[in-house]
Amino acid sequence: MATGLVDREIAFLDALRKAGLTVSLAEVLDCTRALGAIELLDREALRHAYAACVLKRPAHRTTFDTLFDLWYPAVTGDQTLTEDDPLADLQDGSADPEAYRDMLRQLLLDGDEELMKRFARQVVQGLGRADTAPGRQSWFSYRVLRQLSPETLMASLLDAMLQGQERGGMAEKVARQTIQERTRKFQELVEAEVRRRLAEDRGAEQISKTAVQPLAEQVDFLRASRNDMAELRRQVFPLARRLATRLTARRRLGKTGKLDFRRTVRASLATGGVPLVTHHKPHKPHKPELVVLCDVSGSVAGFAHFTLLLAYALREQFTKVRAFAFIDTCDEVTRFFTPGGDVADALAHMNAEANLIWFDGHSDYGHSIEKFAEDYPDAVGPRTSLLILGDARNNYRATGAQTLKRLVQRARHAYWLNPEPSAYWGSGDSATQAYSELIEMVEVRNAVQLEEFVQRLLPA
Repeated sequence: MATGLVDREIAFLDALRKAGLTVSLAEVLDCTRALGAIELLDREALRHAYAACVLKRPAHRTTFDTLFDLWYPAVTGDQTLTEDDPLADLQDGSADPEAYRDMLRQLLLDGDEELMKRFARQVVQGLGRADTAPGRQSWFSYRVLRQLSPETLMASLLDAMLQGQERGGMAEKVARQTIQERTRKFQELVEAEVRRRLAEDRGAEQISKTAVQPLAEQVDFLRASRNDMAELRRQVFPLARRLATRLTARRRLGKTGKLDFRRTVRASLATGGVPLVTHHKPHKPHKPELVVLCDVSGSVAGFAHFTLLLAYALREQFTKVRAFAFIDTCDEVTRFFTPGGDVADALAHMNAEANLIWFDGHSDYGHSIEKFAEDYPDAVGPRTSLLILGDARNNYRATGAQTLKRLVQRARHAYWLNPEPSAYWGSGDSATQAYSELIEMVEVRNAVQLEEFVQRLLPA
């Protein structure tokens, strides 16, 4: 096998690792073996072979495809078109932007994906180039999309698709959705072509550092966009299933409990009093209670919501799960999370109906902790794992440290999960120093760190 092909494969798999995907040595060997089982000139077969060897989660597919297109581009350099090609008139790069817009409108109307790919290459070649310094040029997708403005073609495309049909009905809804999907696809093709051009000029290794977005599980909760949080919510129940499987396996490894002295002695009578076989009492795995106390103020709401969802996805692993939310006062929100209920509805009802504001709606950990201890004195006991979720930014108010100390002493386990980087702890109005002396505080900025923590929390 050509050395250059193996070197490119190694570089590609290394880029996947740097992007956050786990690629083991065994999977590298699988990828190498796959090269001998496919037609190497078939680019899509190569893509699917690599994906089958290394991908483990559907959410990682976008990152994989982006990096694959950098290391194994469909074309190189400028494309050359024949005279009878529909795009031939655009080839010399002197076409007016309106000519490109007219062609784009026709492509969005027809939905010819292969022709749209070639058009994206041609339009980047004609409109995407810009001089960034004397003697140096670069490529920009925003230059292309700004000049074509595909979103402004919606009205004329709807008229062409509906052809006199009544507006406002199902036909318009389907047509509008079709146009939006084709427009989004075109934008993705333009961005991919710009990445290819940049990779040719500067090298795939350099472009790969900025070409892919962080994986959803690596995004900080405090910086997650709406799309990131939606993806994290979709990961909640698969994450819970993986953790539950590991917990079940750990319990099976410890089937036996303490030595059953009486049965062991009785069994030894058959071997002259020598205890060749020991007998043990049945192992009864301890299933603790889980109490989650969440700050749901605006600064950490996304983190608290995601962790609440995970706690309820894990409810089968605990005897009882109770959830409490607070901003400057505390209320139990367990009632909003019913088994089989819609998660989005539960969060919406919690935000609308829970009594979470006492004075001014700014975080007050001290008052919330004291209110929790006063109103729910039976919530924390010797079987309870207590989780407190929040950034501990208390607006310079009383901390309620003595009350927290009593709760921690009463609980079986107690942890504080903080979504802020530990370097920020103790700065400004942060009360982490006072709280970390009483309870173990753990940095949990993303889903990866949260999964690592939950594995610690689950009973053995």
